[in-house]
Amino acid sequence: MNSLLIAVGSLIIFALAYRFYGNRLSRLWEVNPNNRTPAHRKNDGVDFVPARHWSILFGHHFSSIAGAGPIIGPVIACALFGWFPALLWIILGSIFLGGVHDFSALMASLREEGGSIAQISKTTLGYAVKIVFAIFLFLSLVLVIAVFAAVGGKTLAVEPRVVLPTFGLILVAFLIGIMLYRWHINQVVCTLLGVTLLFTLILLGYYFPITIGPKAQTIWTIVLLVYAFIASVLPVNLLLQPRDYLATFILFFGLFFGYLGILLTHPSMHTPAFLSWSSEKGNLWPMLFVLIACGALSGFHSLIASGTTSKQLSNEKEAQRIAYGGMLLEGVLAVLALIAVCAGLYWNNPSYSSLIYPQLIKEKGWIVAFGKGYAEITKPLFGGLGVLIAVTTLKTFVMTTLDSATRICRYIGEELLQETKISCNRYIVSFLIILLATYLALGNWRLLWPAFGASNQLVAALVLLVITLYLKKRRRKVIFTLLPSGFIFLTTLYALIYQGGEFFRNRDYLLFSIDLLLFVLALFVLGRGLKMLISTKEKEGRADA
Repeated sequence: MNSLLIAVGSLIIFALAYRFYGNRLSRLWEVNPNNRTPAHRKNDGVDFVPARHWSILFGHHFSSIAGAGPIIGPVIACALFGWFPALLWIILGSIFLGGVHDFSALMASLREEGGSIAQISKTTLGYAVKIVFAIFLFLSLVLVIAVFAAVGGKTLAVEPRVVLPTFGLILVAFLIGIMLYRWHINQVVCTLLGVTLLFTLILLGYYFPITIGPKAQTIWTIVLLVYAFIASVLPVNLLLQPRDYLATFILFFGLFFGYLGILLTHPSMHTPAFLSWSSEKGNLWPMLFVLIACGALSGFHSLIASGTTSKQLSNEKEAQRIAYGGMLLEGVLAVLALIAVCAGLYWNNPSYSSLIYPQLIKEKGWIVAFGKGYAEITKPLFGGLGVLIAVTTLKTFVMTTLDSATRICRYIGEELLQETKISCNRYIVSFLIILLATYLALGNWRLLWPAFGASNQLVAALVLLVITLYLKKRRRKVIFTLLPSGFIFLTTLYALIYQGGEFFRNRDYLLFSIDLLLFVLALFVLGRGLKMLISTKEKEGRADA
């Protein structure tokens, strides 16, 4: 099948979904542009700060949710199950699950004064669930911070050409933040200056790679964690927001020219559409839905939406384009990653021995597979620079997720401390988070990471359940969140059972214990949720009578 048909068809479907299903969700949540948002009501100049323009906040939100997930998921899943089931999950998941999840998390947070999804769970499921959920989220985020710092440090060590643009962007972002919010300079002028400096840094990085010796990975990992600490405590509009905003131009650059490359080369899909119902990672259901999280449905997105985005949203009318639109755009990115490896690479062709998809995945890993696939579909545009552009784009995703995750982890940590009546400022909380993350990043984080895939989707299931109860208590239609919640709960529980069995057979008792804890957590919250749903329905029945 021609990859151009897949690309164009996907874009049309996503556009129609935004126009019709997105508008339906806005009506469900009764979006009102006249409502004052928490960014205005609680403006403190640090965390609650209204974005100057919706496009700036969109840049922060999209950069934060994208991460490496929408690339790594499709790259691995297509090699196991074929491109068709992966494509189907990306499209349907983004529209009916991921988009609903992200948009609803943002709207619920706006209605609850910018509170996190853990805080919202307290109003729907009670104090006990809130504490358990918050601790689970806090520990998961510490692991995410550690992993992204370690992966980022490794990328900087093995690809020294991205060092200069990576850290130069921090200084440029700080300058643009001051220009926008302190000196009140025109946004277009600031954007043009920032983007020009950014791409200049990329060119300089290509000609002046920076290497720092044999301990490079460790040093860069520590430097990234120090940056994450600084970004988590500074006013959000001085570094985090403008850095993510400028970073999106790298992402848009990669997206635009990726699809333009497909238009020019329109290669056939070399990977089989369907391979097998089972694989070395497990059966198609549930493992496909765990492997492809970002790009279809990811619990981490709700933490961004209810963490940083809700505290910066200037007007409710911008919620649909930022949250629902951002999720659909991530689906667009996932489709590009899918086409890059399934059409840019070959499945089994001796004439292209260096571009064999399964071989690259096995021997070089997913980063190289995506980089080479992207380079092939953009060869008429970039020649031999395609791999560098792909790696730079990927590195940008990692950095934006790292700084946002640290800030959100601080928010959740502060909410937990408030419940215990312990007073603690943001510097101390962030320092403790970075201390824990450093221990994991420089240690054996790989021992814990295999459990994250299912835990990420467990967060999504819990969030959709919380949102369903939130809507039910307000006598709103819950079909839009109830069905996705039920599906992803069943999928995650089955995935946990399957993974737990594998961990036990392999005598990996640490991961088995974590898996068992997650399973018990899921059953605990699900039981409370079903009880609350039944109770709410009975109350409605008595009220109507």
